[in-house]
Amino acid sequence: MADTPIQGLHHAAYRCRDSEETRTFYEGFLGLPLANAFEIKTTMTGRESSVLHSFYEMGDGSFMAFFESPNDPFEFKDQHDFDLHIALEVDMDTLKDMFAKGKAAGIETRGIADHGFIHSIYFRDPNGYIVELTAPVESGKGGSTRSPHEALAAWQESKAS
Repeated sequence: MADTPIQGLHHAAYRCRDSEETRTFYEGFLGLPLANAFEIKTTMTGRESSVLHSFYEMGDGSFMAFFESPNDPFEFKDQHDFDLHIALEVDMDTLKDMFAKGKAAGIETRGIADHGFIHSIYFRDPNGYIVELTAPVESGKGGSTRSPHEALAAWQESKAS
């Protein structure tokens, strides 16, 4: 484990179009319980606002969180996997079950992708974000035999040419 003062993820927060649509996907489809929701009426800078902040709890105690702020402009768009996505860990049986559940529910569902050390499926949530469910593969780490720093250095060098 890395020697760092950061102890883990508490929450990752995103904008949402509609809190109830978002709840239907994250709680109703993915099974993450709605753990907290509160309205923010004043920002830390003293500006008046009307924002709902909602939290969905994961098995490790961390959260996916959302802000619905209907009076503040935000460009929602269907995100590309390489631009923005959140990956949540599951076991292989759950991965297969969720793949079938997504297809049956008519939710955009892609996969199962074999990345060597993990297998992944992908959904699009009601806000346009990509949600990846990923299951670790027990039979090795897969991927490159180079260290992460070597892979990064080689990438940087290839960009310069």
